Amino acid sequence: MALQLGDTVPNFTQSSSFGDIDFYEWAGDSWVVLFSHPADYTPVCTTELGEVAKLKPEFDKRNAKVIALSVDDAESHKGWIGDINETQSTTVDYPILADPDKKVSDLYGMIHPNANAKVTVRSVFVIDPAKKLRLTITYPPSTGRNFEEILRVIDSLQLTDNYSVATPVNWKDGDDVIVVPSMSTEEAKQKFPKGVQEVKPYLRVTPQPNK
Repeated sequence: MALQLGDTVPNFTQSSSFGDIDFYEWAGDSWVVLFSHPADYTPVCTTELGEVAKLKPEFDKRNAKVIALSVDDAESHKGWIGDINETQSTTVDYPILADPDKKVSDLYGMIHPNANAKVTVRSVFVIDPAKKLRLTITYPPSTGRNFEEILRVIDSLQLTDNYSVATPVNWKDGDDVIVVPSMSTEEAKQKFPKGVQEVKPYLRVTPQPNK
């Protein structure tokens, strides 16, 4: 069975560039971005791991840990990390899981049975502190991922978990938000003192409540 949004993600223990990792223990009470790669020394993924290293302070601010996965072994990862640091002018300071036995890839449904096993291992999983799966995105091998979008989604999830709002198209932190349909306009006006604009009875907009 493929993992669905809202499912509790499975735990695993696997070797990595940081040594053996028990996933639940490593995650602790943080959000987690688990993103997978087909193999070491692949060009698109080299740029991605470098970008995540540069963005790591942004993930840290959101109480989000990042962890990569590649189907090669931990020894191979060490050489690849050297290349990433050199070519992307950064320092990879987060773990890369080693998955040569495809244990984690299979556990999380990353490998598509009708396609080349290595090529298709390019997924992103956003997992909340309760170990619930909140987002999945799977990319084709030719398209580099947009990690600014992953940060945007984490901002939205953390906001909407704590307030009765949803975030509209292209929303960024600080923009106006949408009142959830289950709340009446009168309730919304009491709950959101900054004001509620009723565009349509089902479309009510209010300034971001925690700004």
